[in-house]
Amino acid sequence: MTAVGAPRRVMNAMTTLRDKTLFITGASRGIGKAMALRAARDGARIVVAAKTAEPDPRLPGTIHTAAADIEAAGGQALALVVDVRDEAQVREAVARAVERFGGIDILVNNASAIHPHGILDTPTKRYDLMMDINVRGSFICAQACLPHLKKVPNPHVLTLSPPIDMNPRWFGRHAAYTTSKYAMSLVALGIAEEFRAHRVASNTLWPRTLIATSALNLAAPGLAEKARTPDIMADAAHWILTQDSGQVSGQSFLDEEVLRRAGVSDFDRYRAAPGGELELDYFVER
Repeated sequence: MTAVGAPRRVMNAMTTLRDKTLFITGASRGIGKAMALRAARDGARIVVAAKTAEPDPRLPGTIHTAAADIEAAGGQALALVVDVRDEAQVREAVARAVERFGGIDILVNNASAIHPHGILDTPTKRYDLMMDINVRGSFICAQACLPHLKKVPNPHVLTLSPPIDMNPRWFGRHAAYTTSKYAMSLVALGIAEEFRAHRVASNTLWPRTLIATSALNLAAPGLAEKARTPDIMADAAHWILTQDSGQVSGQSFLDEEVLRRAGVSDFDRYRAAPGGELELDYFVER
């Protein structure tokens, strides 16, 4: 994919997502929910497509609480239980979204599984989970949404996956996880090229630093102090999704670089905790 810094004339297609329908996977919490709330403040319609229908004491938030928050923020919400590994569930959810809102303008492939360990410490079950959710799930969601995206003005697919960096260290540390995330980026690039004539934009977005989510707190307590809030990803996604789909496609974005391009210079507002050095995310070099 083209790096975010590549020279290219960019023009805004719009400044708002009002009346746009976004199908966001994994939107019950974390980055997916932050993106949903940012769009809701514009008056967008959000399909909350996630697995969590009942509260989990370890990871707060369900599709229903997310939907309530979206509506409180000014948007419309449709909460649907969706396991992206289940093709029938995905296709049913897309059909219900189209029936409710009349179409789909934007797909955000946010749902993901992580197990950043070496080969000997990656059970086959975890390998399969990452490949099924990260790669297969993103592919299935795109396949189900694309016929509807082709019908609307300014359609976008946004995949939360990193720029592809073939530095061997990323494979030596966690070959399976790296492969699954890079494969998401490859599928996103394929969508951009295959549907270029239909002006369906397909880009990836990745955080430069760790993002403070409940999942991070569960996996690595204390690291949130070196992280930014999910709002930085939500604001970066908003900028991408309001660009002309015919001009901004096939690119791999880092959140901070997107916002600098959009004119943001103060990033302290996104700190999860004051002071201290921020921790870079996976696949990001200093």
